[in-house]
Amino acid sequence: MMAELHLVFGGELVSPEKNVFKDVSALHLVGIFPDYESAYLAWKAEAQRTVDNAHMRYFIANLHRLREEGKKGSATEAMIA
Repeated sequence: MMAELHLVFGGELVSPEKNVFKDVSALHLVGIFPDYESAYLAWKAEAQRTVDNAHMRYFIANLHRLREEGKKGSATEAMIA
């Protein structure tokens, strides 16, 4: 069974209305987690820690979905063909 890895990261946004980071080189990489539940708990802790700064935003990225994009028959392969 393939692990469903999740990356939790965040940083300061240019504007609270847009998901555009002010400085990509200053992103806070919280970590990579083996399941959504543990990633969610890490995301929630960071979001609560920075709740007073409206420009700070944290995200959960599903890394296992990125790995699946390269598989034969995937939507990405269909677009290239």
